[in-house]
This record gives sequence, C-alpha cells and structure tokens, in this order.
Amino acid sequence: MITQENIALHELIGLDTEILDSSNKQIVGLSGRIVDETKSMFTLDTKNGLKMIPKHNSKWQFKLDGTQAVLDGAILNRRSYDRLGAKL
Repeated sequence: MITQENIALHELIGLDTEILDSSNKQIVGLSGRIVDETKSMFTLDTKNGLKMIPKHNSKWQFKLDGTQAVLDGAILNRRSYDRLGAKL
C-alpha cells in the first residue's frame, strides 16, 4: 500500500500529481496523471495533452487515497526500478 512515508519507493505511474514549486515558474500548478517515467522525466496526461516534465528542481504533490504526499524531485530523480527497495 502506498503511503506518505513510502511513496518514493513505489511505482508512480498512474498517480495524479501537481507541481507545487519549480525553478521553471511556467510549470508551477501543472497537474495530471503520470503515464510514463524515465530517470529524469515524468510524462503527464494533462487537460492540454501529454507533457514531459523534468523531475528535479520541482516539488511534486501526489494524491493518494484521501491524503497527499509532497516530495522533492531530487529524491525521485532515479529510474523507478532503482528506487524500489532503496533507502531514502
């Protein structure tokens, strides 16, 4: 089960997310569902189509079952299979 404490160790594809802060102020507030992930990028399905967004230099909010988790992109800046089972 994905919780606020262990979200960085789970698969993120399929989760709804929003960018809370970024060094690129044009993407702050962008939200959508994660449809693909690489080492350094998320592909989001937004209301305006697919957007590829760099993970690092952004603060990400993930919507979980009734709660929210906020993570710094630097923590997520690895391949998903490298994050699984890793220690934060």
